[in-house]
Parts: sequence; structure tokens; C-alpha cells
Amino acid sequence: MRTAILSARRAVPDDVRRAEAEELRRRLAALLRSGDTVCAYVPVGSEPGSTDILDSLIESGVRVLLPVAREDDAGHPLPLTWGDYRGELVAARFGLREPPAPYLPAEAIGTASTVVVPALAVDRKGSRLGRGAGYYDRSLAMADPSARLMAMVRDDEVLDRLPAEPHDVPMTHALTPSGGLVELR
Repeated sequence: MRTAILSARRAVPDDVRRAEAEELRRRLAALLRSGDTVCAYVPVGSEPGSTDILDSLIESGVRVLLPVAREDDAGHPLPLTWGDYRGELVAARFGLREPPAPYLPAEAIGTASTVVVPALAVDRKGSRLGRGAGYYDRSLAMADPSARLMAMVRDDEVLDRLPAEPHDVPMTHALTPSGGLVELR
């Protein structure tokens, strides 16, 4: 399933990807207010979104925290730590980009009213299909219970049903270019 979704994403023409990213930027900006804190992410490859979304949020007074992925000495994923986004990104492991240090502890996710989560797909009950490494699985349980947990996906990536594991933290919403904010569960 991951392979099929990634293949479909890569086939999306650049102009469509840019238009969808702009629509996602507009829709997310409408959900947040100056003074809010959002945990977001930097899209890589064919992931929906753009850094313009992040820039737009900080310009409107939203505090943007971005994930910093690290592993323990045995190579196992640790809960994400967070960095304040101030318009600057540095190269990181796995081909990712992240804010420069200093970093906040994993518990900083608990300060966010909205957590925007990368996903390959999400189902109507909130099950999220990620890339399988488990960084978000280790982190989402620390989010504020009242926070919106939002998978940012393309319109056709909101599915009727996905497999779920007991440790998966369900999403409360999906954000799509055409459908906007979709309540899950």
C-alpha cells in the first residue's frame, strides 16, 4: 500500500502539486490564529504541502514547532524533539530538513493546539498510514488531549479503512486540498 501511494504521489504533475500546496496553506492558515502553537513538518519528496505553509504561519504570528528525528545508540527511533521554526532549515539525516538547534524536549508537542502529521493515507476512523519508522507513534501520545491531530494528505488519500495497530494514535482530522478539514472518527 505504501509503495502504491508513493508511486501515485510521484505521478502528480508539479503544477497540480503546487496548486494543492497553496490550497493546503490557505486552509491551514484559516484554522490557526496569532499566538497559537502548531507542530508541523517540512514536506519531503512528493509529500503534500510546502515550506510556504510554514512561512505563512510564522508571518501570521503562529508559533511553529518542527520535528527533529533521532535514534538511540541501538538505532531505534526516539520520540521526536522539536525546534522553533524561524524561517531557517538545515540538512538533517534521512534527507530531511529541520530547524537549527537549540531543540525542545519531546514533551513540547503538548503545547500545540494543532499537530500536523505527515501521512501516506488516513481512514475515516483516524488510522494513519505513515512511513513505518515509528517516530510519530512514539510522540503523539504526548500531545494535549484536546489538540487537533491532523493528517495532511491529498484528497484521494482519505480512505474508508486502513489497518491499525494497538500503539497507533488516531488522527482527529485530515486536511485535504479540496475537502479542507475533515473530521475523523
